[in-house]
Amino acid sequence: MAAPKKGRRAPASQGHPGRTLILVLIAMAGLIGGMFYSGTLTPRLGIDLAGGTSFTLAAQNQPGKPNAINETNMNTAAGIMERRVNGLGVTESEVQTQGSNHIIVNIPKGTDAKQARQQVGTTAQLGFRPVLTTTAGAKTPEPKPNPSQSGANGKGKGDKAAGDQAKNKPGTQQKASSSQSPSSQPTTQGRAVTDSLKKAPSPKPSGPAKPTTPQAPPTPPGGAAIPPALQKQLDALDCSTKKSRAAAGEKAANTKPSDPIVACKDDGAQKYALGPVAVEGTDVSSAKAVFDSQQGQGWIVQMDFTSEGGKKFGDITGKLATKAPPQNQFGIVLDGAVVSAPSVDKAIMGGGATISGGFTQQSAEDLGNMLSYGALPLSFKIDDETTVTAALGGEQLHAGLIAGAIGLALVIIYLVAYYRGLALVALASLGVSAVLTYTIMTLLGPAIGFALNLPAVCGAIVAIGITADSFIVYFERIRDEIREGRTLRPAVERGWPRARRTILVSDFVSFLAAAVLFIVTVGKVQGFAFTLGLTTVLDVVVVFLFTKPLMTLLARRKFFSEGHSWSGLDPKRLGAKPPLRRRRGAAPTQTKEA
Repeated sequence: MAAPKKGRRAPASQGHPGRTLILVLIAMAGLIGGMFYSGTLTPRLGIDLAGGTSFTLAAQNQPGKPNAINETNMNTAAGIMERRVNGLGVTESEVQTQGSNHIIVNIPKGTDAKQARQQVGTTAQLGFRPVLTTTAGAKTPEPKPNPSQSGANGKGKGDKAAGDQAKNKPGTQQKASSSQSPSSQPTTQGRAVTDSLKKAPSPKPSGPAKPTTPQAPPTPPGGAAIPPALQKQLDALDCSTKKSRAAAGEKAANTKPSDPIVACKDDGAQKYALGPVAVEGTDVSSAKAVFDSQQGQGWIVQMDFTSEGGKKFGDITGKLATKAPPQNQFGIVLDGAVVSAPSVDKAIMGGGATISGGFTQQSAEDLGNMLSYGALPLSFKIDDETTVTAALGGEQLHAGLIAGAIGLALVIIYLVAYYRGLALVALASLGVSAVLTYTIMTLLGPAIGFALNLPAVCGAIVAIGITADSFIVYFERIRDEIREGRTLRPAVERGWPRARRTILVSDFVSFLAAAVLFIVTVGKVQGFAFTLGLTTVLDVVVVFLFTKPLMTLLARRKFFSEGHSWSGLDPKRLGAKPPLRRRRGAAPTQTKEA
């Protein structure tokens, strides 16, 4: 009994080429629409093409570290600054050391220079200090009564000051506990801390020196009263202006971790007397900005402590939980300013922490960025700030574009002379690749800070050759099938599996080289590697989703299917063999893909 004949199976890629082409056109329209929607119609240029701002920072020794300015610390600081300002590594900002104690930072035009200045200049020295006492910082303390004033007048003034102080405290108090359901009520205290933090109403003190229970007046952690000298510094501290807060922050940042300090809240609403550092910033292993939609806290900064840091944090919160307000608070001090001062009602374990309250997305990302990349080993001051012009880069770009145009013209001449009608397919594919590359580079500028510099332009020009090579591989596979005596439609489908393997292997090698180059290099070379990798990925997309479907459609047209002399697929010009004849009883052969 004869076996039933098996029908020939049409290749899956031959199914609906028109739909694939429509999908590519929709994606292109979406990217172009995104450019107009964002208002960004040109790629963001690097400092060599658009100019920018240059900062010169001078290193300063820290107290107790007279020999801190050395080559190792300078290189470490430059590396941290480079990671901060570059973010993903493609914004093309340049950071390099100069001499023994200077670092030069070049920021391209279009970058927020003020934000960059804060990023590179902030030492990110983080410390968790127990609160000894706190008072309002927006106004300077009232003057002491004159010796001639006595009796009711002097007593009245003192009571009024104490009453104001007590009035300010409850409104700014925060609670820290192991609960996972923090309240969404606003607070003027600022940012809560730890993933176990909860804002809760605090006991209402009757005055700064009056206990909330029949016990003795609360004392700072450690059992010692606030030193008179420290109290005098707190009384004299003025947090009402940015200038005074900056001066206070600089002084506090230059104090030894083992010494108590007075510090301002970052917004100037409060001022604090703080004990020695209980948990240092080096005990924070990672930090990132996250939007908390579940508990309604908005943008927060999540921190993870090291194993040792988690133990320290648990110990200090356990001790503070036994104190009365405000000694049950701890201040989170960043570069001499208190960014948060939550209260604690029990020990917080687990090694995780969260800073929350009043963050915008940008401020949360900035803080997470600084904490993630670590504290600078040195403090710096900006010695000079200048504007960099792009005259030289503009001339080089002009020359590079001319060279690129000449190279593209030679490629087009070669395609037309050798492939004739197939050159239209190649040129259309190059056009699609160019549109996708341009729109994506433009949108990546505001999205991740990508900046197009001269090496990146070189990477885009090199990509023209990579993309053209993919077309040539496919065309040659089709022509080989025609030389074997097959007609165009089966030649297009039979030649695709082999061409596909070759294209994927070639593009994988190019992408791997770009990835390695991006990882092991810094600065402008990363721009070249990033562009080369991006265009290599787009080459695969264009060949699979545009070139192949377009060839499938053109194979159905008479001009190509009948092998017109100008189609580039003329069997006579290709030296095709006579049409293949299948021997009777022989099973059809199928091209197998590895």
